[in-house]
Amino acid sequence: MKTVTMLHFRKDAAAILRRIAKGERFILSHRGRPAARFEPVARALPTDPATDPFLSIAGRATPSPTGATRHEDTDSFIYGRE
Repeated sequence: MKTVTMLHFRKDAAAILRRIAKGERFILSHRGRPAARFEPVARALPTDPATDPFLSIAGRATPSPTGATRHEDTDSFIYGRE
């Protein structure tokens, strides 16, 4: 596995990320010590925006009979806060 310094990464991050996307793996060193490992992630399957349930949620949403939901109400639904 190749090592890339923080300075080199800051100067040429785009090129290093392209190499990672092609399958290369790197160790990022900071002040001469290993700090992180860069490796490609498994690619998600491409989705069709028309059939993706998350991306098409706006088209399926219906107006609330009680009016707009406040941010505080959404937080309490999600996080259980009162």
